[in-house]
Amino acid sequence: MQKNIKNILITGASSGIGEALALTYAKNGAKNLFLSGRNANRLQEVVFKCQKFGCMTEGKIIDVADKDAMEKWIAECNQKAPLNLVFANAGVSTGEETPQNIYNTFNTNVMGVLNTVTPAVEIYKKQSENTTKIIAITASIAGYHGLSACPSYSASKACVKAYGEALRNSLRAQNIAVNVICPGFVRSRITDKNTCPMPFFMEADKAADIIYKGLQKNIGLIAFPWPMRFGVWLLSILPNCLSDFIYSRLPHKV
Repeated sequence: MQKNIKNILITGASSGIGEALALTYAKNGAKNLFLSGRNANRLQEVVFKCQKFGCMTEGKIIDVADKDAMEKWIAECNQKAPLNLVFANAGVSTGEETPQNIYNTFNTNVMGVLNTVTPAVEIYKKQSENTTKIIAITASIAGYHGLSACPSYSASKACVKAYGEALRNSLRAQNIAVNVICPGFVRSRITDKNTCPMPFFMEADKAADIIYKGLQKNIGLIAFPWPMRFGVWLLSILPNCLSDFIYSRLPHKV
């Protein structure tokens, strides 16, 4: 059981899962929250909500794809309050697969995770072994198998899923916990734009509660809802001829 998760940094906290996680931790006794986002008005609203629970909360407008800016910001946050949990949550789904959109998706979803996780790991390595040190990475159920409806999004999430799973074992000896989160369809600015069916759709606060409890128990892969997790896992082990047949008949975005 993970304890003393008091000083928390969350990227992509101005809406969706990030916002819901910030509020969940604020309600449950977090001392310091460092939140980032790209929309100043939405982020400030989240900051105010968290502060009402007595949690010291700061918001930062920052692009997670900016390596130097992220390294500087994470170091500054850690100086104010030694971090216990760094949550690489920021992500995008840019819709039409244009060359620029593909680049933007990988830049945010992959490089943004690296720019969050890498400096955090270096900071954690210098902290006491008895300190709670957690890295959480938001991947997606879409990362289990390449999806023709969103090739760059599913590929970027597959990348960070594998990265987080590998880090979990490589950093275990240094008492750094790494947890990968693979949600299905959760209310966010991304799903608000979807025009395709979204089975087992979930509100962000419910998803945040599942993630919060999973991190408390140090579950390595927090994937939900279970019917979708089972479905994509099954498709991933089927022969290509069968999985291609099934995917070709699934609804696509319009």
